[in-house]
This record gives sequence, C-alpha cells and structure tokens, in this order.
Amino acid sequence: SDLLPSAVLARVIDDKPLKGHVRQVLVQGLARVSFTGFPATRPSLEATFARVNAPWPETPEAEGLRRELIRVVGAVAEELGGTAQVEPFLKAFGDQPSILADAAAFFVQANDDWKREVLATHDPLVRTERVLKELVRITETAAAQQAVRDRVNTETRDMQREFYLRRQLDAIRKELGEGEGDDELTRIREKLEAADLPDEVLEVVNRELSRLERLNGQSPERSVAVDWLQWIGDMPWTAHTAVDPDLRALETALDGTHYGLDDVKKQVLEHLAVRKFAGSGRAEVLLLVGPPGVGKTSIGQAIADATGRKLLRVALGGLRDEAELRGHRRTYIGARPGRLVEGLRRGGTSDPVILLDEIDKLGSGYSGDPGSALLEILDPEQNHHFVDRYLEVPIDLSKALFIATANDLSQISGPLRDRMSILNLEGYTAREKSVIAREHLLPTVARHAGLEEHDVSWTDEALEQAISGWTREAGVRELQRVLGKSYRQAAVRKANGGTEGPLEVTVHNLEDILGRRRFYDDEQAEAVSRPGVATGLAWTPVGGSTLYVEASTLPGRGALVLTGQLGDVMKESARAALTYVLSNAERLKIDATLLEKNDVHIHVPAGGTPKDGPSAGVTMFTALTSLLTNRNVRSDTAMTGEATLRGRVLPVGGIKSKVLAAHRRGITRVILPKRNARDLEELPDDVRNAMEFFPVEHMDEVIALALTDSVAASSQDEAAA
Repeated sequence: SDLLPSAVLARVIDDKPLKGHVRQVLVQGLARVSFTGFPATRPSLEATFARVNAPWPETPEAEGLRRELIRVVGAVAEELGGTAQVEPFLKAFGDQPSILADAAAFFVQANDDWKREVLATHDPLVRTERVLKELVRITETAAAQQAVRDRVNTETRDMQREFYLRRQLDAIRKELGEGEGDDELTRIREKLEAADLPDEVLEVVNRELSRLERLNGQSPERSVAVDWLQWIGDMPWTAHTAVDPDLRALETALDGTHYGLDDVKKQVLEHLAVRKFAGSGRAEVLLLVGPPGVGKTSIGQAIADATGRKLLRVALGGLRDEAELRGHRRTYIGARPGRLVEGLRRGGTSDPVILLDEIDKLGSGYSGDPGSALLEILDPEQNHHFVDRYLEVPIDLSKALFIATANDLSQISGPLRDRMSILNLEGYTAREKSVIAREHLLPTVARHAGLEEHDVSWTDEALEQAISGWTREAGVRELQRVLGKSYRQAAVRKANGGTEGPLEVTVHNLEDILGRRRFYDDEQAEAVSRPGVATGLAWTPVGGSTLYVEASTLPGRGALVLTGQLGDVMKESARAALTYVLSNAERLKIDATLLEKNDVHIHVPAGGTPKDGPSAGVTMFTALTSLLTNRNVRSDTAMTGEATLRGRVLPVGGIKSKVLAAHRRGITRVILPKRNARDLEELPDDVRNAMEFFPVEHMDEVIALALTDSVAASSQDEAAA
C-alpha cells in the first residue's frame, strides 16, 4: 500500500560493494509499468505488472505540443548555458515527444512530489503539458534574474562614472586655479576658520571635513555632516559679553527693580563678588526658592543687565526627556542639540546668565532623567568639559552664570540641591505690597493697557483694601491682575470718548471696579468662635497659609475619625495629640469618661486639597483640649509646631512664610517652637512690631497661651439662644 500505482522497469547494469554494508547499484530504466498484483511478500516482495502502452496521438494539437516542447527545451538549455549538450539529444528524440518530456523533466528543479506526479501520469499529452509549465517557469525566472543583474550593473557603472567625472572636475578646477566660489563647503571652511576653534575641536572638524570631501554629493550622510559643521561654526567658542560687575551699581539696580528682599540681595552680591575674585569655577549655582510672583525670574534679569550678560531662559517645567538637555545623537533622523547648546548659539556668547526656570518640576520617564543630566551641567568641576551628544565635542559651560528657580525645595533631589546655593524668597507683607504696587505694578499695568499711569488715580486706602480684600498671596502676581482691571475700565472709557479726567479709585467704588470682595477681616474671629476649633499655620509651594483644625464629638465608642484628605504624617500627629490629651486628662481637667460613649472627629477644611506634615500637631492638640474642656481658642492666635507624646514641642520649617500668612489674615499672636525663635530675625521690622510671638517648649505653655479662661456656653444654651 506504500507503493505508487506506477513504477519503472529497470535493468541492473553494475553492482559492487563499498565500505561496510553499503553497495553501489547502477540501473537503467526500460519502461513505465503499472502494478497488477503482489503474489508474495516473503522472503522478498514480488509483483506482477503490465507495460504502459500510451502512444503519442497523431493530431494537430499533439503536433503543436511537440514543437513547443522542442522550442522550450532549447530555450531552457540556452538560459542554462548547455545548448551544445542538448542539440544531439533533441535530434535523437525530437520525433518521440513522450520520451523527450520524460528527459526534459530532469532539468526541472522541483520537489519529489512533482516528479512522482509526472511518473504516475500515463497520458503523454497531460505529462508533456505539466513539464512544459515548469520549463516556462524556469525560463521566466532566469529572464527576471538577468534583468535585475543588468539593472544593478548599469547603476553601478553610472555611480562609478559620476565619481570619476567629479574627481576629474576637481582636478581641472585646481589646474585652472579656479576657486569654488559660493560653494557650500567653501563657506563652511571660512566660517570655521573665523570661529577660532579650540585645538581639540579643530582636530575633530578637520577629520569631518576630510570625510565630507570623499562623500558623494547625493549621499544622505553629506547633509548630516554639513549640518553638524554649520553648528560647530555657529557656536560662540570665544565670544564674551560679560563685564567686570560694579557691585555698587548692581546693588542700586536691584533696589530699583525689587523692593525688600534685603537678605536675597545681599547673598546675590556676595555670589558675584566671589566670581569676580575667585573665577567662574569657584562660586556655586544660585537657587532662588519661593512662591510664585515674588520676583525670582526678574532677579535673574537684573543680574544679567548689571553684568552685561545676555539672559538665556531654559524652561524645565514638565521636561522628561534627557536628550532635551544633552541633545540627540547624529544617527537619529531629525537629531538636534540640547537646549543649552541651542541657547548658546542663539545668544552668540559663551558667558550668558542661564536661568533654569522651575527646576523643581522636572520629570523623568523612559527617555531618561533630566535631573541627573543637570548634575554634570551645574557642577563647576565638570561643566568646563560638557559634551553634547549631537556635537560630540567638549563645550566650556563654566563661564556661564547659572541661576535656578523653584517653588518647592523638597521636590529637588539631594545631589542636585548640593550643587546649588539656596536663597529663600518667602513673600511680601501688606506694606511692602503697597510700595511695590505704587513703584512697579501700576506703571506696568498702565503700559500693558496702552495708557499713562495718571489715567487712573488710586487712593492709599483703596490700595490697602485691594491688597487685603482681593488678594492673599505671597507674591504680587494676582495683585497685578487686580490692579489691571482699573486700567482696563479706564481704557474702555477713553475708547468711548470719555474726557472727564482720570478714573478715581476709592474705597467707596472699589467693588464696582474690581468686583465682589473675596476676603473679609472678620473671618478669623468667626472661624474660631466655638470650642474645638484652632488656627494653625502651614507651608505650601505657593507660600504660607492658615488652616483650621475642627474637632467634634459624636455618639460612639471612643474611635478617632479623621477627614480633610490628610496624609499619613498628619494622621499620626492627630493620634499622638489624642493620646496625650487622654493620658493627661486629670491635669487638663477633662472628664476621662467623656469618650467612653463618644467618638472624636477631627476635620481640616478645604477637603479637596491634600495636606501632610507634622506642623499641625500643636494645633490638633489645642483643638482637642478646647473641645474637651469646652473653652474657646483665642481668635487672634495661630500656632505651629510638632507635638510628641510627652508634650514636647519640636521645631518645624517655613516659619517666615507661615508668619507672613498669619499677618495677612490679621492674626496678631503666634505660638511657635522655642527652637524656631531665631527664624523670627528674618521677618521685616513692621511684621515683628505688629505681632506678638510666644516661643514654647511644652504643650502646657500652649494651653495657657491659646485657650480663654472662661468656659463657653453649652451647645444647648446656644441652640436655645
């Protein structure tokens, strides 16, 4: 059953043994046969057969098939280069097409299944057609290969011809003494010669120029090399604009553009004095940290103006790709240098003031960590040999003056903070804002509105009310928007043909011009008008702020409920405060059984804003004590500090920002940790004179200072009233 129905009858011509059990047998095929039976299978397989008798028909169709077979066999032999061996074969079997078809199948490089089909096909016409199809496929494949070979050879000859012609053209130009005129390569050479390149860069450039001369004009690598050389030629390798800074003039300029910020101005002058005498590689990078709108960016502009440098601003907010700073390698399509190199080229100087804006908002992703790239850029020991991935040659960044700005110092990595000198800009007082508004903001908003400053007249009382009733920010950006409303109304009135003089802004028409008042002076007293509410101080990236801690009881089993989107640290502070209150209930005159049937709920309003940190520990303790002793917290008092289970008050950060926030809210008394008392020296004199400060070490001192002496009316009495 494994055998084909057809077979070949063959005669053994030679039989000889080889090495081992292998024998070599040579047979000669005689005829195609078909099996008729198998009389025996042991000890050997025996079969009976009949010769296949399928004569070639004498028809026009058969004659045409025979002639086509002879033609195709000759064509195949010609394609395969074997015509001399095939011609005798065609003469011998040209009148026997059935045998010729069987022999032509030898030329077909087909699989065994196809050959078995040809063997089992008894009809000579059908068998000849199958062989013809394969022979035609062979001729078409050979013709296609020859066409591809001819095309490749032609293109190669054309490229070689163009190459030799260009070489000959260059040789002819040299013999005639003709220059290349406006040729691109000549212009690049002239630019590179005028650039006064460092020796290390010059060596790389010469190597690239030699390679460029060998490149074909149509090669894609040529455009990449030309762009790279143009970038090298455009870089300001030796161009300088900085002048020896006049520190007195700089101090005068800073005083004229920035009111207050005395400590910051002092540190800026010290920094530039160090660079003046010790060189660029000795002074650290300045990091200006503070809330929005306090003048961080404008300080950088003032430094650039005073030192004769150009200001290069690099916005880092949301930057996630390291290649934005280091550049892309030239192998990438559309590769560009980093932002620093692009800025140096655009500024045309090697010593600008580089302002790294919003450095705390750097991101990181699959494309690398830009913050790690800044470690090299801002290190004075490394940035004199900074290598951009696109240029791949060292660039000296130590001549540049780096200034960084940030809102939240905690978002900057430790190694990056270590490379910078930190200057804190905490915010402005109401008096400072009044001066800034008169000297800087009103002229600015008038210019933006296309008017003169005298087109709007602000009274001092109206300006103070605008600051306290419409803004509560650390900076002055929102105040500038508020003041701009008056000039926009004046512009509308002037555009309508009004001639009644300047727009008068007084306390009486303030809401008509600025809109509804947003903040009121009596908010603080209303917020803490009942037991269980205390005013705390918090620090945020946009400046200090006040927060209220509210505590209340409800029927339960002594559980502690916390709400207000509090972080883990703040939750732990609340639990520690409750533990301290209950463990000292007798001394604090608290009924210890009060919480056996009641739960305590602590809530910090503004639930949509996440809050965390240990600074609210003292405030939570005060709110709980106020609730359980039924005594109000003084409305003029705010507090900050971390509380321990033993009642100790530990120091916290951001004291200046917190006190300024309390001053903006009209609070006159501040309770703070004793170890933070030295931070009060940073406050402006008018704030220190207007407020009372109580440094404490223990919670008992907080109770004595914060709670009123009288017991508040019960809730039932309040309801009856």
